[in-house]
Amino acid sequence: MMPPTSLVVVAAVVLVLSGADATVETTCKAAADKDTHVNYDFCVSELRKHHRSSDADTWGLAKVAANMGVNNAYGALHDIEGLLAKPSTDANTKVVLGQCQGLYDKMKFAFAGAYDEINGRNYAAGKEEAAKAVSLAHQCNDAFVKAAIPSPLRQRSIYSMQIAIVCTAITNLIK
Repeated sequence: MMPPTSLVVVAAVVLVLSGADATVETTCKAAADKDTHVNYDFCVSELRKHHRSSDADTWGLAKVAANMGVNNAYGALHDIEGLLAKPSTDANTKVVLGQCQGLYDKMKFAFAGAYDEINGRNYAAGKEEAAKAVSLAHQCNDAFVKAAIPSPLRQRSIYSMQIAIVCTAITNLIK
C-alpha cells in the first residue's frame, strides 16, 4: 500500500527544511566546539537571516558570515552619518564619530576582503582580513572610551567582533 501523496510531499518538505537548518546548526555547533569564542546562538541566528545560508556548505557559510560583516559595517556608516547630521550631537562626539567613520569604512573593506579571500580559497588571508575587522571595532570602542563618551555604536561593534569570530571559526572548519 502506497502512502498518500500529500504525506509524501509533507515529508519531503520537512526533510528539506530540516536539512537546511541542520547545515547552519551543525556548522555553528562545530565552530563553537572548536572555538570557545563562538556564540552558538548568535551564529545560528545571524547565518539563518541570510538568503544564501539555507543551501550553503561550510565554505559558503564562511562567506555568508563575511558578507554579514560587510552589511553591518555599511549599517554602522549609515548610523554614523545620521548621528553626525543631528544638531543635538555635541562636537566631541562628532570628532569620535568621524574617527569611527574611517574605521568602519576600513572594516567594510576588511570583511569584503575576507569574503574575496575565502571565495578564492585563500583561507589564511581571509582569516587575516576578519581579524582586521575585530581590531577596527576595538579601535572605535577605544576612541569613545578615551573621550569618556558612551558609544552609540556599541551594538555595531559587538556584532562586528562576533561575526568576524564566526567567520574565522567556520573558515577553520573548511577541509
